[in-house]
Amino acid sequence: MFRISALALMLSCSAVAFAADADKPEKANKPAAAAAAPAKPGVSMEDIRLFTAVFGLVKQAYVEPVDDKALMQAAVHGLLSGLDPHSEYLDQRAMDQLSEDTSGSYDGLGLEVLSAEGTLRVIAPIDDTPADRAGIKPGDIITRIDDKTITSDNANEAVNMLRGKSGSSVMLSVLHEGASVPIDLKLMRETIKVASVRVRALDPGYVYIRVAQFQEETGAELKSKLAKLRGKQEAWRGAVLDLRSNPGGLLTSAVEISDDFLDSGKIVSTRGRLKQTDLSFSATPGDVLDGAPMVILVDNGTASAAEIVAGALKDNHRGLIMGRRTFGKGSVQTVLPLDDTHAVKLTTARYFTPSGTSIQAAGIQPDIELADLKLTVRDSPPGLITGERDLPNHLKGEHEKDKRDDAGKKGDNLDDYALSEALNLLKGLALQHKPLIPNTAAVQAEKKG
Repeated sequence: MFRISALALMLSCSAVAFAADADKPEKANKPAAAAAAPAKPGVSMEDIRLFTAVFGLVKQAYVEPVDDKALMQAAVHGLLSGLDPHSEYLDQRAMDQLSEDTSGSYDGLGLEVLSAEGTLRVIAPIDDTPADRAGIKPGDIITRIDDKTITSDNANEAVNMLRGKSGSSVMLSVLHEGASVPIDLKLMRETIKVASVRVRALDPGYVYIRVAQFQEETGAELKSKLAKLRGKQEAWRGAVLDLRSNPGGLLTSAVEISDDFLDSGKIVSTRGRLKQTDLSFSATPGDVLDGAPMVILVDNGTASAAEIVAGALKDNHRGLIMGRRTFGKGSVQTVLPLDDTHAVKLTTARYFTPSGTSIQAAGIQPDIELADLKLTVRDSPPGLITGERDLPNHLKGEHEKDKRDDAGKKGDNLDDYALSEALNLLKGLALQHKPLIPNTAAVQAEKKG
């Protein structure tokens, strides 16, 4: 299942029924000209006969017996899949999975995938999951799951095959982007407990914020971890917000995260055919970084809710976007319940960045483009001996640091080219920025006043 901005809105079935009624010709007295106006195109009797004929032929001649319920279910799935890759029919199992996804715990491989044009394409692997550790990347195509080849007929069903009981194994054939032959990977399913936010210090005053996906508690988690890290620091000097391979999540969480870094300005707006889908969100006063410079890392796996955050921060000139063009998923899905155990996830609106731009299929272009490179330690001949400390097994000085300790600290970011470049840029921006240190006394006086 491709979980992006589902549950963003919850429209009642009555709202849909009302919209349908509004399309019917009114029965009140109308002028003759109006009465003679051609009716809007609808389902003709010929269309109904065609469907009935195909239904009958399948029942009569298909190689194996198919019951009526299975055929009608297939028809419903086909109706929705023909609209766009993100609209789908949800049975009880699919609804449970959607609920698990937004809460951040389920059994599987930790893969966000999209079923489109008969293929199963990877949007992003989730951090520190079997899929991530196996080296699966955004843009990869899964061609087989166990002994089943992925086709247009079973691509939707194949998404469910990725999940399973923790401890069970599955064999995936994966075609890496740019490769000509798929490779086989045996993965072990496990309970995926996604930590949506990770925070750590890069250098004194510089913070790394990783948001892996947007769940229900992502906003609260971010504030809590930032407050814990800040400790006794007077001010932040800069922050890297890492949204790479973030497949999205809840629209409300994306708005909350954007608001955390903005003092004012529009965050995002949505527009659709129904009045209930026309929404606009704006920032409220208060910036968790007190205006410190930001660099936002993005790539081809940065999608939907993550693109909302990147677009909001870019258009409000809150930070510089660095990396590669984002995925370009600029639509909002709404879960419309049919009954207690069935629903339709339907694309009901497009979203627009603060500048009024729709990023649908276009993505967000970074301010600073980076290639997909990796830093490595260069092999080099031994350095010259310039002093006692260069001699092997020398007696360590009282204030001498262990080189292994320094290597360990640098190794955290050693192979992350984008993060290394982001930190370098951030330090340059910090030189031009005057830290905003909240005046606690003034704030307290204002509250008393």
